Amino acid sequence: MPLHSIPAPGLPDEDAAELHQIAGCEMIDLLLPDMNGLLRGKRITRDALEKVYANGVCLPMSLIATDITGNTVEETGLGYAIGDEDRICRPIPGTLRPIAWQERPMAQLLLNMEDANGGAFEANPREVLKRVVQGFTDRGLTPVVAVELEFYLLDAELTVDGRPQTSINPATGVRNATTQVYYMQDLNDYQQFTDAVADACRAQQIPADTAVAEYAPGQFEINLKHRSDAVLACDDAIFLKRAIKAIAEDQGMIASFMAKPFVDQAGSGMHIHVSVLDQDGNNIFACTPDAPSDTLRHAVAGLQKASASCMLMFAPHANSYRRFVLNAFVPLNDCWGFNNRTVAMRIPHSDPANIRVEHRIAGADANPYLVTAAVLAGILQGLKDKGDPGPAIVGNAYEQTEQRTLFWRDTINDFMASSFVTEAFGAQFKHIFGQQKLKEMRSFYTEVTTLEYDWYLRQV
Repeated sequence: MPLHSIPAPGLPDEDAAELHQIAGCEMIDLLLPDMNGLLRGKRITRDALEKVYANGVCLPMSLIATDITGNTVEETGLGYAIGDEDRICRPIPGTLRPIAWQERPMAQLLLNMEDANGGAFEANPREVLKRVVQGFTDRGLTPVVAVELEFYLLDAELTVDGRPQTSINPATGVRNATTQVYYMQDLNDYQQFTDAVADACRAQQIPADTAVAEYAPGQFEINLKHRSDAVLACDDAIFLKRAIKAIAEDQGMIASFMAKPFVDQAGSGMHIHVSVLDQDGNNIFACTPDAPSDTLRHAVAGLQKASASCMLMFAPHANSYRRFVLNAFVPLNDCWGFNNRTVAMRIPHSDPANIRVEHRIAGADANPYLVTAAVLAGILQGLKDKGDPGPAIVGNAYEQTEQRTLFWRDTINDFMASSFVTEAFGAQFKHIFGQQKLKEMRSFYTEVTTLEYDWYLRQV
């Protein structure tokens, strides 16, 4: 037996057993998801792992406050103002998994950042979600969650002006240019990629369920199975996203979760499916379309009420707002309905016992922990308030409801002014995330774009 396949006594049993399966593992990636869902951290040798489990590893607290470009947002107060302090980050038991796409045996492990007193740092996105889940636990309820992620497979080479291109079909050698939604031939043509992702998911114990060709050339969706642990469901999404990106790169492509990479093609969404179980394991949403249960209606009403306050968590970036266009299966309202993809809160076709809400607002560019936290917080508030969501929409919601016009600045203002956000997620998270997004918006709008030169340079 290779020396480094022998589990160390300092590891939790489940992580020791997992490490034992990764024969010859010499390196481990320690991963801390930031506010944008980007993975930051350190790569350590196998020999250092026991020390990390015993003492943790120090990382700058400012990592939580980094923007999408990797710069610290000083307005959060986590940078120079506190001397760019380190905080101890500890391994999360049960999250050690192989890095299945590397030729050299490696592992990866999620970290949790502590505050100055040794408790959990409450603004950490994973902790934000745990806080919301605890609210269900306190009521004797268990949310069951599944995450759906849409993404594009793009050519690794950009155009001469730096724009993305759809990928070249591996089977035909021709660049993808047409939409064939749910087309099985697309899955066949990209079988090398989908097989590699499936293998990585099995190795990492990611419960991937279904892959489909989506509503644009080179766009795909991979669904994850429902989990009775909402935090674990989002861990799965984080690991899946990392695997998809790495495998695409290995095969000469870019996997992009950008919300709207092409103006004339469908955007990519992140759909969150939720049902809620009582202490006896019964689904409290159980009903039929002709007789919606009160609990289902209350949950939907809570999602509607929380929508404006949480929109920044669903649409965190400038490009997020390009996705909200008419007739693209993206919700432009807060309405709901059964088996209807034109609404925001869809109740998928199901037998009564498995009724669930599919929340369709968020883009694939959002942080799964924060999106799920926002969805669950809305449901929980709805169960408390017992509000009325209005009638379920039948038919085309775009024609029956007032369409929402979204602007990044407005969603930042709504988020920062919201008492619901403070109560549901904590004042510290609200401050850090709000300041981070405000700085991102201001930085974005200081740039002069090519379009501005095209429109204004000679004309005005």
